[in-house]
Amino acid sequence: MADRLEAVRKCLREFPQEARELYLSESVPCLDQPPSPLEFYREWIGPNKPCIIRNAFSHWPALHKWNPSYLREAVGSKVISVAVTPNGYADAVHGDRFVMPEERRMTFSSLLDIMEQKEEGAGVFYVQKQCSNLMEELLELTGDLETHVPWMSEALGKQPDAVNFWLGEAGAVTSMHKDHYENLYCVISGEKQFILIPPSDRAFIPYEIYQPATYHQREDGTFEVVDEENAEKVPWIPLDPLEPDLERYPDYRLARPLHCTVKAGEMLYLPSLWFHHVRQSHGCIAVNFWYDMEFDIKYSYFQLLESLSNTVGGL
Repeated sequence: MADRLEAVRKCLREFPQEARELYLSESVPCLDQPPSPLEFYREWIGPNKPCIIRNAFSHWPALHKWNPSYLREAVGSKVISVAVTPNGYADAVHGDRFVMPEERRMTFSSLLDIMEQKEEGAGVFYVQKQCSNLMEELLELTGDLETHVPWMSEALGKQPDAVNFWLGEAGAVTSMHKDHYENLYCVISGEKQFILIPPSDRAFIPYEIYQPATYHQREDGTFEVVDEENAEKVPWIPLDPLEPDLERYPDYRLARPLHCTVKAGEMLYLPSLWFHHVRQSHGCIAVNFWYDMEFDIKYSYFQLLESLSNTVGGL
């Protein structure tokens, strides 16, 4: 039995190396223009490879219109959902809890006051609600862009499940996780720094189970962590790729993260099931399109890889 278990561990160690040799690059490739739908499906979606695409949305008025004064005039009075945390980490591990942000309702102008430091806000503020908030809360802005990416919609034969608007402080960080979406991430202003890890490295990524909780700001401005009662435990990645604890998670040494910066006017194709960690410049504005992935044989293979990784423990 021990020999069989060691054989599985050996396969899990060698499989990612083979994937890198067969089809993965050592950096994220850049395309100077969007490809045709067929080419994009064949070269990027099918192989599950990320890329940065330039000139993909240069025709959007948002690129030159979305500054604070315009946004104040267009949507300043709109009440939106803003994630507020003490440390910038929303939906992340904090101690022995998986902690979600305080969801605060505030006008867009109030948020801009904090972004422009006209008003001091205790905590870190981030518009990050991922339920198609552009379409639900900021519909007035949709005339400044397309509400889908035509060549992506044609490639997949579907419309996006969600179109999300992002705006936040430099301290706002998205912890390492994966999504079941084909993601087109468009930076309107500022820049985003991504750390990407392919699904084939799953065995090197630690998961633990956590009690879910939520940040709540007290009247004195400090934050407390309040447990979600009767909520199911949450599996999440405790590792911070910026400062990985390699003594606690030694298998992460075998991972091969890709680092890329997506600048204003650029689009990142982030394939489904890729692990990613995100930082940003202060006041960065972005819009992303989530297209539901195909739950086909590739998904089944990943589920097998995940099950094996969870079963064998350390490598």
